[in-house]
Amino acid sequence: MTEIWTTAGAGAVAGLGVAVPVGAIGVLLVQEAMRDRATAVAAASAVAVVDMSYAAVATALGPLVASALSGVEAWVRLASALILAAIAAHGLWSSVRGPRDGPADEVTRGGADEPAARARPARVFARFAALTAVNPTTALYFAALTTAQGAALRGGTAGAVFVGGVLVASLAWQQFLVAAAGYAGAKISGTARAWTFRIGFGLVAVYAVKIALPLP
Repeated sequence: MTEIWTTAGAGAVAGLGVAVPVGAIGVLLVQEAMRDRATAVAAASAVAVVDMSYAAVATALGPLVASALSGVEAWVRLASALILAAIAAHGLWSSVRGPRDGPADEVTRGGADEPAARARPARVFARFAALTAVNPTTALYFAALTTAQGAALRGGTAGAVFVGGVLVASLAWQQFLVAAAGYAGAKISGTARAWTFRIGFGLVAVYAVKIALPLP
């Protein structure tokens, strides 16, 4: 039972690591919440489902990759830790420089004036799922994480618990963001966004250190 809770906790931390930094998708969620709570809930669910899907695919393939590289597990862990550290460093550096516009930001601005009456939860769900799915960092993040933990996630139960932890944590954060935006009735400030980046990518950095130790 302790091992199950540990795996679930690892999944939750992994989910928060990818969900907490409020980038373009987070801003889009905030704007959606300010227009229509129902469509914002659908949008938040879409983001969490995509996070879970990436985690599920990576969890299924991670142990296979780890098995194929049997004998050099320590070096695989180190390589994965370096990838996670690079993701964390890039995210933290971006938070220092300030957010930069990207494709999702353009969609955010383009959809900001869309009448709420035209929005439908199913359509919004599909739009947010597509925007989240095209983010290569999410896929790379889970691939590195699950490959490094291949042995720990081997077996259907452990993998399912890990993926479940990712889903619960990501969904909880996205819905919290929607609720907070709906309550505040205003965009999240630049300072608050910067701190979500620091906290979220700080979690990724901690995970990278945890995976790397002990060194080869």
